[in-house]
Parts: sequence; C-alpha cells; structure tokens
Amino acid sequence: MPNNNPHTLNLMQRHAPVCLCIIVAALLLSGCHRSEPVQFHRFEHLLFDTPVNRLQAEMKEHQAEYNSELIVLYPDEPEFIEMTQEFVADPVMRDIYRITDSMYHDLSDVERQLGRALGRAYKLCPKMWHVERFYTMATGDFNYNFRVFSNCGDLCVCLDQYALGAMEKYQYFGFPSYLVRTLAREYIVPDCMYTLAGLYLEAPDGDLTLLDYAVAEGKKLYFMEKTMPGIADTLLLHYTVDQLKWMKDNEKNVWGWLIQNKLLYSTDQSAWRNLLGEAPHTNAFGNESAPRVAAYIGWQIVRAYMKKSGATLDELMADTESQKILSTSAWRP
Repeated sequence: MPNNNPHTLNLMQRHAPVCLCIIVAALLLSGCHRSEPVQFHRFEHLLFDTPVNRLQAEMKEHQAEYNSELIVLYPDEPEFIEMTQEFVADPVMRDIYRITDSMYHDLSDVERQLGRALGRAYKLCPKMWHVERFYTMATGDFNYNFRVFSNCGDLCVCLDQYALGAMEKYQYFGFPSYLVRTLAREYIVPDCMYTLAGLYLEAPDGDLTLLDYAVAEGKKLYFMEKTMPGIADTLLLHYTVDQLKWMKDNEKNVWGWLIQNKLLYSTDQSAWRNLLGEAPHTNAFGNESAPRVAAYIGWQIVRAYMKKSGATLDELMADTESQKILSTSAWRP
C-alpha cells in the first residue's frame, strides 16, 4: 500500500532535490569511471608454493595460463626444470619470496586501483590496445628499470622489487635510498600506467633532442594524471614533498638555465641525461634540488598545450612534433 503519512510525504518532498542529486551523481560516476577487470596471475606462488618434486607437473598444468612472451615455461626440458628447482630452493631466494609474500599476498586493492585507471585510459584513448593478462613474479634480479614491464598485450610486476624496503638485512641489494623510497605499494599502479604510457606514445624519428625527451615524459605524466585523477604529484614524479616545493619555486630558474645553456635542442645525451633520469637531485642545481627537472618542465608544456589545442589524449600521444607542442602551448614559467 502507498504510504500516505503526511509527515513521511513532507520529508520526501523536502529532501527530493538532494536525493535526485545523489542519484544523478551516482549514475554519472558509474558511467564515467567504468573499471576494467584486473586479476594478477601469481607466478611466484606457482613456483615457491609448489613442492620441488611437483614443480614439473604444476608447470605443465598451468602452462596455458602463463603462455606469454613475458614468462616462458619449458616443463618438458630437463635442464629448465633443474635450473628452476635450484632457483626456488635457494635460501636467499626463498627468504625474498617470504618477505615479498608477507607484504603482497593480497593484491585486491592494487587490482581495483589499476582497473579504475585502465578503465579511464580506454575511455580517453579509444585507439589504445587493451592489456589482456596481468602477472606478478619474484626474480631476485633487482633491476629498477624492469620493475614493471609489458609487451602491450600482457603486463608483469616484479613484486619483490616493491618489497625492497623490508630487505634491510640484505642492505637493499645495493639500491640507493632515493630509489628504495619509491619501491613501495603506493607506486605500483602509477608505475604500471607510466610503463603503458611509454609504450603507447609515438616517438619522433631521427636524433632526439632534450625537448623531444622532455615532451615525451610530459605526455606520460599527463596520461597518468588523467587516468588517475587525484593522485599526488609526489607519486607521479617520485618526488619528496620538499623536492616538489623546490621544483615549483625554481621552475623559472630551471627553464632559464636550459635556454641559457642551449640544451633544449641539444642531441648530446651526455650533456642532459641527469635532467631526466631518477636521481637524488639535479647536479647543476645542488643537493637540495629536485631530480627529473626536464620531465617536470615537459609536463607543464604538455598541460598548457592540451588547454590551448583542445587535442584528445589519443591525438597527443600520436603527435611527434615536440616543437609544435611547445609553440602551441605558449608556455612560460
């Protein structure tokens, strides 16, 4: 029966605008932020949670699941099985796995965050390929440049690298503290999106200038901020709070220094490599400075360009004319 209580009807009428706003907002959010299903195939679990004498049989059983260019299994080759058994039986490697799994046994939060970011990416970039499969592994081969890698179709995260901060007894395997700081849970999804952005953007032909590299880094950062709205700039840039403040305070000085030293159009990477890569600071500006200053400048150029041009994210990532992007942006600090 309908509720004809005058008090109830009065409350419903009074709050109808608020209820309508909530319903509309919910519909808009659900439509704009469709999440992609992400589930990691846990290769490290297959290797280290399987008894050694069952390893070959388990590999055969799961071979189709790990049929990827990123992970190659040869369960019918005795030499491969022997090497794999030695690898998983190694005491240090088992300890690395123990530490890693204690931190990352449950990745449901990472899967949700990555799914939301990919959902936005596919909406903003209709021409972008879809990642089909997601893997994790623990290799003991600590190479910062391969903490996340992808072949477009698949993506793999080396989880043990993101557990490095808990491996003090191994003296962080020689990693400097400024890198160890960025190998933590909150960096996994940003690093995944940075890797995918790097694969998606088109690179110019010929000898690349500092401007080309700076704009390319700016595109990646712009892609990340659009697919992960609300993410802290410190996570995007791998900056500390103090480094971010220094960069904002010195943006004009950095730009002037690049122009004065004629580096913007230089193709001599030895002259400006320190301006782009991970580092504790930028040598030219002292120990208190921020690293990756050219990447930050490139990000500001791309931001300004997107406001001026009205280009789509797909169009931005396909555009290889760095000089045109700079000129159109009319950006100056």
